[in-house]
Amino acid sequence: MSRILYRGRPDAASKPTLYRRIRLDIERRILTGEWPPGHRIPSEHQLMARYHCARMTVNKALSELAQAGLIERRRRAGTFVRRPQHLSAVLKIADIRAEITALGRSYGYQLIHCKRRAATAADRARLGADKAGKVVAIACRHSADNVPFAVEDRLIDLATVPEAATADFAKEPPGSWLLHHVPWTEAEHTISAVVADDRTAEALDIAVGAPCLVIDRYTWRSARTLTAVRLHYPGETHRLVARFRGS
Repeated sequence: MSRILYRGRPDAASKPTLYRRIRLDIERRILTGEWPPGHRIPSEHQLMARYHCARMTVNKALSELAQAGLIERRRRAGTFVRRPQHLSAVLKIADIRAEITALGRSYGYQLIHCKRRAATAADRARLGADKAGKVVAIACRHSADNVPFAVEDRLIDLATVPEAATADFAKEPPGSWLLHHVPWTEAEHTISAVVADDRTAEALDIAVGAPCLVIDRYTWRSARTLTAVRLHYPGETHRLVARFRGS
């Protein structure tokens, strides 16, 4: 009676493929805290040299880690350990600067442009103003630990907030300035989702077509519009939360 002997390596089936070994190695470093949130992961070329493999192998491992929500890949900036999602309240007017500081992160602000001008028809429609007047049009970017957090597009009606004409929005964010200087009686939030166009993608350092969370806010005082603002947040790192009490 003959017998057939199998002389294959007993561990061959259980040995992980190289891309999976790369993924498990990076995953271990993240989950153990060796690479904390915000840590920059070695570049693809550095990982190729470390593991003696092709770029396709590294890319596959990083893609799976990104899909698992452990890392984020930023255009032109590199790959980083993903931070916890940011939470924003929708039943109050939040000061973005205070919101970021409360997360224990460093706040950054950049004024993109600020212009005092006659209100266009589009401006009047956005503010709900039926008379010609002047506005301050502001675009700015907020960041947390030097990572873009939100971009802001704001109109302030100078007929109701004349002091905004002399405010220095290069030094103080318009939202913070309004909360500290201008009382309001009513506000409205509209929440939507869009994909990033070229300008938004560049401002938030995300890919064109990436999802964005959008908040449109209108603020009034005695039925007169004070300001209208549109905020774009990176959709993958931001979510909204509201807590209610029953009557």
